[in-house]
Amino acid sequence: MEKKEKWYKRLEMPDAFVIIFSIVLLAAVLSYLIPAGTFVREEVDGVTRVIPGSYTYVESNPANVLDLFVSIQKGMIDTANIIFLILIVGGIVKIIEYTGAIDAGINVLIQKTKGRYMVLITLVALTFGILASMGLVANAVIAFVPIGIALARNLKLDAIIGVSMIYLGYYAGMVAGIFDPVVLVFAQTIAELPLFSGMTLRVFIFIGMILSVIIFTNRYAKKVKNDPSKSILGDRPFNDDEGITNIEPPKFTVLHGINLLIFVGYLGFFIWGAFTRSWGINELVGVFLMMGFTVGFASRISPNQFVKIFIEGARGITYGALVVGLARAVVIILENSQILDTIVNATLVPLQAMPTYIGGLMLFVFNLLFNFLVTSGTGQAAIVMPLMVPITDVIGITRQTGVLAFILGDGITNIVAPTSGVLMAVLAVGGVKWTDWLKFVWPILLSWIVIGTLALLYALVTGYGPY
Repeated sequence: MEKKEKWYKRLEMPDAFVIIFSIVLLAAVLSYLIPAGTFVREEVDGVTRVIPGSYTYVESNPANVLDLFVSIQKGMIDTANIIFLILIVGGIVKIIEYTGAIDAGINVLIQKTKGRYMVLITLVALTFGILASMGLVANAVIAFVPIGIALARNLKLDAIIGVSMIYLGYYAGMVAGIFDPVVLVFAQTIAELPLFSGMTLRVFIFIGMILSVIIFTNRYAKKVKNDPSKSILGDRPFNDDEGITNIEPPKFTVLHGINLLIFVGYLGFFIWGAFTRSWGINELVGVFLMMGFTVGFASRISPNQFVKIFIEGARGITYGALVVGLARAVVIILENSQILDTIVNATLVPLQAMPTYIGGLMLFVFNLLFNFLVTSGTGQAAIVMPLMVPITDVIGITRQTGVLAFILGDGITNIVAPTSGVLMAVLAVGGVKWTDWLKFVWPILLSWIVIGTLALLYALVTGYGPY
C-alpha cells in the first residue's frame, strides 16, 4: 500500500512552470524538424496582412540551447506591460481591501439578495457577458477579478468561482462577438463582408455559451457550498487564506461608500477612455495607480504603510505574473526560427482539396489549435484570414462561415491557453494556479466546442451569409 501511494505522488500534476517550459522546449525541438518559411506581408490601411500564395522556404534558423533560455528573458520583456499590470493591480487592490470597503460593500449586496449565491453568480456572469459582446470591458476584465474573488469569499465559496463568474462570463460574450468592434470587424473587413453582419446566429451562440458558464459555475458552487472539502483548491480556497475563515465583514460606513465610488469611478473612467481614446494596458496601470493614491489619501493611510501594503499585495501574485512571460517564450521560439508560417501553410493549404463540410469544420479545428500559438485575436486574423478567404471560396462555403470558424476558434481555447496573457493575468490576480483552473474549466471548454461545432454545421447547411 505504501508503494502505491509513493507511485501516485510521482504522477501528480506538474506545476504550470514545468508544463509551459516543456512546451517551450518542444517548440525548440520542432525548430529542427520543421522547415523554415515565410509569407510575404503587405500593409493595408495601417494593418499588416499575409499575401495568399506567397509562402516561400527560407534558410533554417533552429533554436540552440542559449536561444531556448534567452527566449524566456525576451518573453518577460515582451510581456512586461502585462506583468507589471498584474503586480500593480495586485498591490492597489490590496490597498482597497485594507480599507474594508470591498468586503463591506459586498456584504450589503449579499444581504440585499438574502445570500442567494446562485442569483449573484448568474447576474455577474450575464452582466460581463453582455458587456463583452458589445466590445466593452476588454483588458479591464483583469481589474474586475478582485471583485469576483471578494464576492466568492464573502459567500464562503472559493477563488475559482470568483474568477469564473467574471472571466468566463466575459469570454462567453467575447467569443460570440455580437458587436465586437475589434476582432470581428477586422476579420469581416478582410473577408469584405458588411460589418456586424450575421448577428442573429452569434446571439444564439452567446446564449448557449453564457448558459453553460452559469450552469457549470452554479453546480460547482453548490458542491463547494455543501461541502467545502470538494473545492478543487482544497483547504486553501483563496490564495491568502490558510483555510476557510468565518471573519465577520466590517459594517458599511460612509468612508467605505466613498472608497467604492472611487473604485467604480476610476474603472468607469478607464472604460470610457478605452472606448473613445483607444486606451490600453499602460493607461489601465496609470488609472489604477491614481485610484490607489486617491483611496490611500481618503482613508488617511500613511505613505510608509501604503508602500508596505502595496508590496504585500504585489508579492502575493508574483508567481502568476512570471508565468505570463514564460508563456510568451513559446511564440518567440516559433517566430525566431521562422516555422510559424510553415505550420500555417502546411495546415491550411491542404484544406482546399477537402469536401465542403469537412473543410469548414477543419477551419474551426485549425483555429482552435493555432490559437495556442497566437492568442491575439487581431494577430491571428492578420495571419490566417487572408489565407482562409480564398480557401472558403474554393471549397464552396460562405465567407461569413469562414469568419465564424475563425472567431470561434480564436476565442474558445483562450480560456485554457497558457500562452494567453489575459488568462494568466486573470488567474494571477485571482490567486488560482493554471493547473487547478484546468480541472475546473474543461467541461465548459468541451461544451463551448460542441456549441461552436453545431453553429458551424448550421452555417454550412444554411449557407450562412450574406455571402
